[in-house]
Amino acid sequence: MDFDLDFDAADDERDPDDDTELSADERRARSFPRFGPGKRIGRKFADTWWGNAWIESMERTALDQEQLRKGRRYAFAGQVGSITVSPGRISAAVHDGDQYTPHDTIVRVGTLAAAEWDRLLDRVAAKAGHIAALLDRDMPHDLAQTADDAGVRLLPGYGDLEPECDCPSWDHPCRHAAALAYQAAWLLDRDPFVLLLMRGRGEAELTEDLRRRNARRSVAAVAAADQAGTPAEQAYAAPPAALPAPPGPVTGEPLALAPLLAGHEAAGIDAEALGALAADAAHRARDLLAATGSGPLAPEPDAWCDAVRLAARMPRSAATRRLGEASGRVADLPRAVKAWEYAGAAGVDVVDAVFSPPRELVARATEALREAGGGDGAASEVRNWRNRWTVGRDAQVRYGRDGRWYPFRRRSGQWWPAGPPGPDPADALLDLPGE
Repeated sequence: MDFDLDFDAADDERDPDDDTELSADERRARSFPRFGPGKRIGRKFADTWWGNAWIESMERTALDQEQLRKGRRYAFAGQVGSITVSPGRISAAVHDGDQYTPHDTIVRVGTLAAAEWDRLLDRVAAKAGHIAALLDRDMPHDLAQTADDAGVRLLPGYGDLEPECDCPSWDHPCRHAAALAYQAAWLLDRDPFVLLLMRGRGEAELTEDLRRRNARRSVAAVAAADQAGTPAEQAYAAPPAALPAPPGPVTGEPLALAPLLAGHEAAGIDAEALGALAADAAHRARDLLAATGSGPLAPEPDAWCDAVRLAARMPRSAATRRLGEASGRVADLPRAVKAWEYAGAAGVDVVDAVFSPPRELVARATEALREAGGGDGAASEVRNWRNRWTVGRDAQVRYGRDGRWYPFRRRSGQWWPAGPPGPDPADALLDLPGE
């Protein structure tokens, strides 16, 4: 299958003709403006699986968890300057809150050898879906699998990230390097070409290389078609082809039934809602097919949880309100939908669940939340009731039946889910977005 790679180089890549004295790596460098205080790109530090893989690579080698906590605070507080990304490194000036002199901070990343790039790009060019995903600023899991099949580790693994900083700390990483690495995950979320640049190739040269490889494959495919043909006796003697793999997950927008129903509307029929229901049925059917033979199926959700699930998938319309009315909980539906978006059925359960955790867990969580609050008056006041800890006036952390910690924030007198769950109560508190 051919794929037309008709696009321009990224606007923020430097023109090699601007300065002939620059090295090849310097010509590839891209700079990104600083993130201001309280800036959030996703619901947590990374929204994408590859952004999370970047963070995990850094956190797994950390020698001091306290430096990671401080790094997260620095990242959220906007204490990282503009970030420059070039082959093998990211760099920025990072300052402490009480200092005017920033620290020169670098995180080094291993680059791919020329032979590794050849193997990787040959595989990518062979699949139009990979090219389309990259152009859409996406990195599907099977693209990373394609890299693995080619013997190329695209995502950083254990020990691949090497922090450097001119601060006096001996920690690995120090709080400045951790802050830089956390903010780099925001860049990766928005553009996987940033990761490819770290690995050694800029977007413009990558897309040009893919264009050439795609053109060569097209010529080869035409030549092969001209010589195609199999004698009948060979065709009948060949073993039967294997059945295709089970279908992958349903993606894309709900079925566009509204145009089909135009001019044929019936009283009480919401075309958008009907399209969402049809898409939901397709998703569930595909999930059942994929689960067949792989173990017991997940239990069916109760009526309330199922109403929330449908409302989360539907367009905001009268049908959403009807779901709330049918469940008898119209006022609760918006908060429950937000909880579903963060954590699915477990998130919906935490909105209502009230139970008593073990005493030792309560004591540990209370102490951890007091320390995370900073110990500065009302902001660090922690009050516990059953599985809920209220910190200050407007922040709350809840312990779920699944053993995870869920952040909540007070809005208009109600507690609203404020982010995805985490394994630690202090992290859930620190990950609360600023108002």
